[in-house]
Order: sequence, then C-alpha cells, then structure tokens
Amino acid sequence: MESRTEFIGTSEASKLLRMTSRRVVGLCGEGKLPGAFRTGRNWKIPIESVKQFMNDAGLEVPEEAADDDQARLPFAIGNTSYIEISSECYYVDKTLLIRDLIDDHNMVTLFTRPRRFGKTLAINTIKTFFEKTREDTAKYFVNKKIWQCGEKYQSLQGAYPVIMLTFKDVKYGTWEESLEAIRLVLKDEYKRHPELTESTELDADAKNYIARMEEGTLSSVELQRSLLNLVRMLSAHHRTKVVILIDEYDTPIQQGYSRGFYKEVVAFMRNFLSGGLKDNTDLAFGVLTGIMRVSKENLFSGLNNPMVNTVLDEKYSEYFGFTDDEVREMAEYCHRSAAIDEIRFWYDGYRFGNTEIYNPWSVTNYFVSGGQAKPYWANTSDNEIIREILAGLTPEIAEDLAKVMQGEEIHASLDMEVVYPRMTDGSDTIFSFLLLAGYLTPAGKPEETEIGTFASLRLPNAEIRRIYNTEILGWIRTKQSGNIISEIEKAVYLSDARRLQDALRKYMITSISFFDGAAEGFYHGMVLGLVASLSSKYYIRSNRESGEGRFDLQLEPKEKDLPGILMEFKAASSSEKNKLIDLADDALAQTKDKNYGRDLEDRGVSDIVRYGIAFSGKNVEVRVER
Repeated sequence: MESRTEFIGTSEASKLLRMTSRRVVGLCGEGKLPGAFRTGRNWKIPIESVKQFMNDAGLEVPEEAADDDQARLPFAIGNTSYIEISSECYYVDKTLLIRDLIDDHNMVTLFTRPRRFGKTLAINTIKTFFEKTREDTAKYFVNKKIWQCGEKYQSLQGAYPVIMLTFKDVKYGTWEESLEAIRLVLKDEYKRHPELTESTELDADAKNYIARMEEGTLSSVELQRSLLNLVRMLSAHHRTKVVILIDEYDTPIQQGYSRGFYKEVVAFMRNFLSGGLKDNTDLAFGVLTGIMRVSKENLFSGLNNPMVNTVLDEKYSEYFGFTDDEVREMAEYCHRSAAIDEIRFWYDGYRFGNTEIYNPWSVTNYFVSGGQAKPYWANTSDNEIIREILAGLTPEIAEDLAKVMQGEEIHASLDMEVVYPRMTDGSDTIFSFLLLAGYLTPAGKPEETEIGTFASLRLPNAEIRRIYNTEILGWIRTKQSGNIISEIEKAVYLSDARRLQDALRKYMITSISFFDGAAEGFYHGMVLGLVASLSSKYYIRSNRESGEGRFDLQLEPKEKDLPGILMEFKAASSSEKNKLIDLADDALAQTKDKNYGRDLEDRGVSDIVRYGIAFSGKNVEVRVER
C-alpha cells in the first residue's frame, strides 16, 4: 500500500525551522524543500522535506509538531545571546549584516543607533559568526540568510580570534570607579582567551602582562595599551588577524560628562581605541556601536578612515529595528494580524535612511504581554543628558518641542558629530542628539547643502509622545512630595495666581541650581517647558505677533469650555528682587496695553486669562487677571 505524504503550511514549517514564514517561502521557491507546491497565496510542504532540511542543518527534529500556542517559540526579552535567541526563540534574521560587512571591507565601522534597537545582539551575532572556537558554530547559521549567500561568506565563518568588549554597564559616579569597572571588563575578556597563558608564541613579558591584568596591578597607562596588547597576543598565537567588537563605546564618555570626569575618560578612551584600531596590521576589522559619534573629541582621529553609519544612512538601515514586513510576520505568527494598525500607531514611525523601522524592544514586549499597548521603551536607561538639555531650554527650542508634542514637524540644522561639552549650545546640537537618541525622527530625506545638513523632524509614534509627557518632562517633577506639573496644571485651570507662584518657586528651589543671574529668555523657556504637558488641551505658541507687539506665551484652547491663556515674563537681577511686584504688574499691564489678546479673539476665544510673571534668581511673583 502506497504511503500517504503529510503536508504542513508555511506557518508550522517556520516554527519547526525556527525562521520566518518569509524565509520558508523563499526556501520553497528555491526548491530546497522538495515536493513543496503553491496553493493560492500559501505553500504546502511535505513534513519529510522539512525534517530532512532540519537534519542537514543540525537541528533537532521533534517527534510531533503541535500547532498551538505552546508550540510557538518564545520571544526573547533582554537576551542578547545570538546562539540562544536563534536556537531557542523567535528570531528575526538579521544575518545579512555580516554579508554587508564582508562586502564593504571597512577596517573600522561605527554604528550609531538609539538604545534598545538591537546593537548588542548585532555585535554578538558578528562575534558568533567570525570567532574561531573549539565548537563548530556553523550550525547556528546554516538555516539563516547569510549561509545562502554562498562559499565566499561560509569560508569566513569561525576564521578569526575575536575580542568583544561591552561598556554598557560602566555607569559610575567617579573616574576612579569607572576606571576600575573598565579594568574588570578588560580582565574578563583576557580570561576569555585562556589559550594565551600556555601559548608558546608569547614571550615572558606578554605572559607577565596577562598575570598583572589578572592581579589588577596594571597602571592606567598600561591599561590604555591593553586592547593593542591583546590583539598582538591573539594574532601571534593564532597566526591570523583579529576582529575587534566594542559595544556601547560611548557610555563611559556620557557618564564622564554627566558626573564631572569628562576629560579623564576621553583621554583614556582616545588612547585605548587608537591603540587597538589605528594602523594595526594585526586587525582584520573592527565594529563599534553607540548612540553618538563623538569624533570631535578626536577619539577616532586617524583610525583607518572609519565608516560611520547613522540613522540618516540608507545602508545597513534594516539591520537595527524591525521592518514593516518583519512585524507583520511576527503578528501573523502570534495570530495578531488584526492588531497591526495598533502596533504601527504605537511603535512604528522611525525612518532610518529610507527604511520604515519599528522599535524592536517595544514590539517584542507588546507580543510577550499578549498585545498590551503601552510605552515599553520608557525607563530602559538613564536620561540625565536629556534632562540637562531641557534644563537649558531657550524659548525657541522649547517652542519647537511643544510643536512636535502636538504632532507638528520642525525644521532643524543637524550636527551628527555632537560634542558633549557643547550639547546645549544651540538647537542644532540639541535636536541632533534627540534624533540620534530616538526621540525624534526625520519626516523625509534630509537636505545636504553647502553649509550643512537640514531636516524636518517629528515624533515617531504614540510611545514617544507619551514619553515626552512622562520620562522626558519628568525632569521637572520635584524630588519632594507632590507633583509640580500637577500643581501648575491646577493653577492654570483655576486661574490661581498664588498657586502658580508657589509651584514655580518650589520648582526653582528644589530642582534647579543655577537660577542666579538668569535672563528673561531662560525663564521664558523654563515655563514653556513646564506647560508643555498641557499640549493635549492647548495649542502652545511662543513669541508670536499679536495686537501691537509679540506675546511671550499663548495657550489656545482645543476645547470651547477652556479659557485662552496669555503669559508675559519679566526678569530682574538678584539684587533687584524687591522690584518683582512692580515688574509682575508691568508684565500684566503689557498684555492689555499691547492688545496681545487680539490673536486669540480672532480665533474665536473670548474668555482670556492674562498672567504677568516676574523672576529674580529663585524668586517669582505672579499677577493674574481674567
């Protein structure tokens, strides 16, 4: 009696093969699953062909394949091990990144992407592919896209000794603590290469250096040469060139800027990176990741012409974050195809080069939570730099932030080589940092001109809009009991001058340390940032013409039952704080004398609340009239 062939669909085959449905369809079209045939838009695949493919790829073939939720592979949250994710979890295949690195043949490549966009997993994937180990790691790639690219790429699998360092956890308050943390990272990497301690290719000085690394007795100067020394030792022992991978290289630099040891950490990292990456004949290639390119600190001066790939570049754009097709496949896999519009609303909207990108961290958390939409990206790392930027708001920058919170686009000059000490110098550096960090995204293709790069920027999605209202604007919440934003909102809604005055004074006393000598423009920007949380109910405008002059701040209600709001600011030096009452009265009178309410009246707003606010150091007086 002739046996009957059992067929399965692409969805079930993708679970068994641990690859996406799209890749399974590709295998069917390439004839690599014999007997598969198309039926409508789907494929029917002989189960025996799938099992044979798994055997050839070294994958374990289960006795039975259950087509239910329990049979679905889990999604990895916080796991950055390529071997574990690609073998045991749902894996979005990004291995063609390896192909492009080989084809480009760059000596040093730096990828700058926002946090939680797959940089660490990418580094671990590169390490697993190229590293020469006792285990045959080819089995982790035979069913991936890179393996289908042919012998040219397969021949480089497992070909090099690899140095892999991550500085993502070097977040300490002093340079001494940070240097010790860096030393421990280096010590762990040296211990990961035990073959060096018994190598007959190394001389006594090299082995003494290894011993002193283990003992922790190397000086700072000697540590700065540790990357170069490790490359030389590995190259000598293995008689081949070495791959260097450094993840989150800029974390110690950002920490140094925030904590006051910037010069020390930059000096160390400059010598450390140059030693391993500059004109090193033992280097096969190097890959670094971070949020920012800080080349103006000369960290990369002369490093074999490094290729820097940012969110503005088209090449490599699909390898960090999820594409629309990849998210659709994930939704289908989880039987949530009907939720694609919700997923797009919350987590899509990024533009890397010309590629539409979703936040991978948030999308994965969405599926793991069973389809609960919320801002998962919030609170995944420290935002001290963001808070420092916002603490120095000018009226113009604060107004632009208010615009993007209301869904508008802003136009900015970009500086993609941001320098930490000049982070708050102007809108070009501030908006460039927010772009690099993932809080803004290009609305279209940036324009390259003779004087620089210009782009229209916007919020990517609902998740980032929520974060602007919580995490980013959370810097103005006092550390004491109570909520400053809530108090300011109540004061504005109630037209309560005394409550607003008390809230502003409390904020300045508890949250900011540099008010003395501040100019009117600073206070203007501060208040504009504070009221930005009202953007769901008001259109917020600053420095616009109305009547016979330019008002400082206007809030036009989006709902008819709310009043319009006008605010005028004055500032005096600390020695003139006794003039605050008169200045507040003058500011209030100016809103009437200059007829600043004309613009609101022309828009149909008849109920207008006018504020005169005067500042001096950490003192404030508020007058209100309705």
